[in-house]
Amino acid sequence: MTLIKKAMLLAAGLGTRMGPLSANCPKPLIKVLGKPLINYGFDHCIEYGVRQIIVNTHYLSDQICRHLSNFKRVTTVYEKERLETGGGVKNALSHFGQSPFFVINSDALWVDGPYPALERLAMAWDENRMDALLLLYPVVRLTSYNGHGDYHVDGTGIARRRTEQEVSPYIFAGVQILHPRLFQSTPEGAFSLNALYDQAELVGRLYAQVHDGEWYHVGTPDELRAVEINISQRNVRVDNR
Repeated sequence: MTLIKKAMLLAAGLGTRMGPLSANCPKPLIKVLGKPLINYGFDHCIEYGVRQIIVNTHYLSDQICRHLSNFKRVTTVYEKERLETGGGVKNALSHFGQSPFFVINSDALWVDGPYPALERLAMAWDENRMDALLLLYPVVRLTSYNGHGDYHVDGTGIARRRTEQEVSPYIFAGVQILHPRLFQSTPEGAFSLNALYDQAELVGRLYAQVHDGEWYHVGTPDELRAVEINISQRNVRVDNR
């Protein structure tokens, strides 16, 4: 298993779909069952053994920085202008050297299955074959989803984005391992990580693992309420630190 020593939590978004909940509070600090969203991803990283966590900030950055000031192993990177997911990671590349690293959306909330998701990704990572390894979640397990999925995965783990005419069985779960070489020819400024997934797919270096636990997306107030009900009904233990 490759030891992934560093991770990046994406926390620079505006969270506009959360409506009034994000008017004076950055989305990563909105609480789910009394615990800020960003803490869920942070705790998964610490449990796995990540040694340094980079957090990018933009909207209401001071609140996020203040919240993280008591956390060890955290370095914040401020974006004066929003750089989107790809530009945000590229802006922080100097922290990762030439080693692969986790990238986690701060609104990705998951419960591990028999084995921790980050450990499963690290065990599957093969630097000789992969530039990106995505965590996916089965569409059939989502309680409220009206989309057509994101990816197909073959028996060897190679991922393929669905075409416009297709329906695919998995959505991207906002958790991944990326290698710095993926950013070698990327533009300056804002761009999406989706462009890099497509780039890796073209050369057969985009892979995926399907999550074997529970996964929730917290994008709107309705989704937030649904997640809290679902977690409570399943008696999932939440450490509110």
